Amino acid sequence: MANDQTFLRPSRRRALQLFGLGAAALAAPGLMRVGGAMAAAPAAPKGQAVVAFSQEPTVFNPHLLHIEVDEGIHFSVFDPLFGVDEKGAFYPMLAAEVPSVENGGISADGLTWKVKLKEGVTWHDGKPFTAEDVKFTLELMVDPAFRSWRRAGHDLVRQLTVISPTEIAWKMEKPYAPYPAIIASTFIVPKHAFEGVADKNTAPFNNAPIGTGPFKWVTRVPGDHIELSANTDYHGDGPYLERLIYKYIPDLNVLYTQFKSGDIDVVGLQWITPDHYEEAKALEGREVLLLPRGTIESVTFNTERPQFKDLAVRQALYHALDKQTIIEQLYYGLPTPTESYVPQQSFYFNPDLPKHEYDPEKAKALLDGAGWVPGADGIRAKDGVRLAFTNSTTAGNHIREQVQQFLQQSFQEIGVEMTISNLPPAVMWGEYWMMSQFDSVVVGLDFLTGPDPDTSDYFLSTSIGAKGGAGQNNWQYANPEVDKLLAEGGTSFVPEERKASYLKIQEIMRHDLPFLPMFQYVSVGGFKTGVEGYVPNVNVRIDSWNVNTWAWA
Repeated sequence: MANDQTFLRPSRRRALQLFGLGAAALAAPGLMRVGGAMAAAPAAPKGQAVVAFSQEPTVFNPHLLHIEVDEGIHFSVFDPLFGVDEKGAFYPMLAAEVPSVENGGISADGLTWKVKLKEGVTWHDGKPFTAEDVKFTLELMVDPAFRSWRRAGHDLVRQLTVISPTEIAWKMEKPYAPYPAIIASTFIVPKHAFEGVADKNTAPFNNAPIGTGPFKWVTRVPGDHIELSANTDYHGDGPYLERLIYKYIPDLNVLYTQFKSGDIDVVGLQWITPDHYEEAKALEGREVLLLPRGTIESVTFNTERPQFKDLAVRQALYHALDKQTIIEQLYYGLPTPTESYVPQQSFYFNPDLPKHEYDPEKAKALLDGAGWVPGADGIRAKDGVRLAFTNSTTAGNHIREQVQQFLQQSFQEIGVEMTISNLPPAVMWGEYWMMSQFDSVVVGLDFLTGPDPDTSDYFLSTSIGAKGGAGQNNWQYANPEVDKLLAEGGTSFVPEERKASYLKIQEIMRHDLPFLPMFQYVSVGGFKTGVEGYVPNVNVRIDSWNVNTWAWA
């Protein structure tokens, strides 16, 4: 499709909902979607798809510290109890139904949960999936000896009880409204794969994962690709592909060239760069579309570095950042400038935040007033600390590298020295990022958990990995008022009541500036004509969330 409109082919589940066939029809065999109509499914999966990522997935246990690209593998190999679709609605996966107050799965006060599981589901090694696996997974998330990527929400679970192989129940210490969205991003792992393992952080499973998902692990060639094969015993829709190849191409120009040449079938993270958009949408045999994203691009600080502890420095750098020129000249006007970490399509978005003002003279005045004095080399210093730092991002992302060069020049004009220090993806987004070993970073992040506005994983003072917490508060940002507001926002299940807490958090983050928000992504996606089932979903962090429904027409 060579136009500017986003064209969505509905998944089988969504198509059935649109046709009003109801839940009973979802289990009917022999149906799949072809361009929105229903047709006979193939007797067996066929063909392969090559999906290109600009970063290399390296974390295959979905509960260890990881980044977005790793979830491309997680969605392919594992299942959560229930997922979240492109409309923000939950749908059952390993659960027989999504628990709710209406069906008795969640008590009216939000404290008692009871989840019924699908029967007959097996792990890739043939062993049965049971409620014991769910119990093990939820306990693993809060195991103090395990480097969990998320404890928020799971740490409120009490009295985990296996009622039967297909039913599990638990109590919540207190009501926590974000928990359904957290469960929807919690992939279930097999208890038996960790039995007898002394250190779950280094379990053999972590390099040869076993899931219940639509694809099985085959092999990994570090630095090149991961190969997965169809799980023909999959309990859900599909899979329709016999083989799935995730290929990593860190140079985004090379990635685009391979899309043009037909070497790859689907362009995933980081997609087609805006400078190639005009050419790409005219390519024959290719479907190119604009994808709204919840991802926010920012210049992020390690606030424990002495030069960034001063709010005046962070404010001055924001005034020196010409985000409009960056958007127009480097991103071809596609993204939308923002002042918030919340996507502008969200119910919880705060539209009343102070608008960014590009003003280098105001930046200089702020630094002068805060006592940062230019030295003989023109670089400011205060109390023996030079206003100098490194800035890092993924090596090979040529547009981000151009952004860095532009920032470097802009900051130098106000007496700030920024040194560019980029790293290969696997190094950049490993401990260097997760353990706050950086000075500053150019990064795109999805802050929300699905459609839920909770950001405890990113802003809670106990979510700082470098200080022993579980989470992605890599800024090492700590604010008691934000901690309090996050706690308050998590207690109400009524969106209108919760909204005030999250509007206020956005105000505080805009004032404190642990990161400088630049824009909300609009990505350029692309795939070969004939690929069916590709559906953008702003509520997840990766394109392959529904890879079980992908097929060749």
